[in-house]
Amino acid sequence: MHPIQFDVDYPDVPRNRLTAAFRLVLVIPILVVLGAVGATGFADDGTELACLAAGVLFLPPLLLIVFRQKYPRWWFDFSVAYLGFHNRVVAYLLLLRDEYPSTDEEQAVHLQVPYPDVHRDLNRWMPLVKWFLAIPHYLVLVVLDVAVVLASIAAWFAVVITGRYPRPLFRFTVGVMRWHNRVVSYAFVLATDTYPPFRLAP
Repeated sequence: MHPIQFDVDYPDVPRNRLTAAFRLVLVIPILVVLGAVGATGFADDGTELACLAAGVLFLPPLLLIVFRQKYPRWWFDFSVAYLGFHNRVVAYLLLLRDEYPSTDEEQAVHLQVPYPDVHRDLNRWMPLVKWFLAIPHYLVLVVLDVAVVLASIAAWFAVVITGRYPRPLFRFTVGVMRWHNRVVSYAFVLATDTYPPFRLAP
């Protein structure tokens, strides 16, 4: 079993059709909060600035692991908390759940990232190349993300009309999110040296 585990509880109760119908509007406030934490911005010439979250969550742990063989627990906890918050927002946006995303509570979106023993679990030089080794995953995930958009459009109609999210589409979307989390935890959060599997399943 891969050390990074992710799942979303399937809602067995009838869905809120009204909030589903206007999900793209309702999600805006929490997207603003997520964007503020990530601090993504645009320069005057339209080029995207470096994301502050990437610098805070990725670069310092990389340097500490390489040069000191340390990964401060508080830094790890912050990275995992941010990733969990991001997942709750995405799950809400993709209609997987009706609960408005919490900034701190797990709710029905479950992410497990075990804290690594740097000396035992992590090769000190791997953080320098993990982002590169994950390139095949980036290519596959681009295709899967397009499929998720199409699945979410179909799910939107299903939820608004029937009040239910089709289980096959739900499992597929959660599987793609699981894949994303394993790649991010490997290449950027630097929580594990276990290479992400090319699969949607746990």
